[in-house]
Amino acid sequence: MVKEFHFQDGQLAPCADHQGLVKVFISPDLVERNYLEHTCKISPHNLSSVLDPDEIGRMEFEEDHLMIIIKSPKNYSSSDNFSFKVTSVGVFLYKDQLVLITNNQETSLLEGRHGYKIASLHDALLKVLFGTIAHFLGHLKVINLLSDSLEQKISHSMANEHLLNMFSIEKSLIYYLNGINSNAVVIEKLKTNAAKIGFSPENVALLDDIAIENQQCNKQAEIYSNILTGLDGARGAIINNNMNQLIKRLTIVSVVFMPLNVIAGIGGMSEFSAVTDGVPKVISYSVLTLGLTGTAFLTWWIIKRFLDKTARVRRR
Repeated sequence: MVKEFHFQDGQLAPCADHQGLVKVFISPDLVERNYLEHTCKISPHNLSSVLDPDEIGRMEFEEDHLMIIIKSPKNYSSSDNFSFKVTSVGVFLYKDQLVLITNNQETSLLEGRHGYKIASLHDALLKVLFGTIAHFLGHLKVINLLSDSLEQKISHSMANEHLLNMFSIEKSLIYYLNGINSNAVVIEKLKTNAAKIGFSPENVALLDDIAIENQQCNKQAEIYSNILTGLDGARGAIINNNMNQLIKRLTIVSVVFMPLNVIAGIGGMSEFSAVTDGVPKVISYSVLTLGLTGTAFLTWWIIKRFLDKTARVRRR
């Protein structure tokens, strides 16, 4: 699928006349790949690298264009099961057009905030970098909300499901950090080769702002990663404590009913009837029931007093 844009009132506007200065190829098919290789002169190696989600970010000068590979977060769906993935985006800057190639089905690289007018291909290139950072920041907010929700569930859970989901988020943050750091290397190369690429002084100043934004994004991802990783032991301890509390309650119930089972067993024997021979059954079994109730209450009181005493000793 191909989306084309042109410049209109300082913004990028979609166009459908196949004359767009900015072309976005989303998961290109065989026909579109042939167009990219033969018309746009993109080498098969570079095309394969762009479509490889594990390719590292880099910048290279080709014969008639500039080739850049940046990392961008892949759109999240419920089927990903708390796994946030990173994909590659190819940016090819020509004298008369800017070509973007990505496997991300719903790319938002050309969206997001920016306070400058887009009047050239260099402006559009910087817009893509801004869009990538905004995309990362948006996903970090989602990750923060999901981690808070999972932590609340873990505090009341005795299963490992939510804990495994948290591990998936932590793993995703490692990929995000690698992607953001890879983009930082590309941004530094763009700053170093600004004159050769043809950036204006305004573009260079904006590139400095992009570098700062990317650095802040990297710091935020690093903080989230450190916090989630540092609390792994605490989450495991919470689940173990929840399980211990459940076993404790079951043990108390078992201890309370243990003497009752003995007495009830005696009451069901023929010897009980022989011992209470001559006593009306209403009276004998009423006494047995009261004895069971009293024994249960006494057992519960002894256990409760013991647990309270143990708790006071621990607090000291």
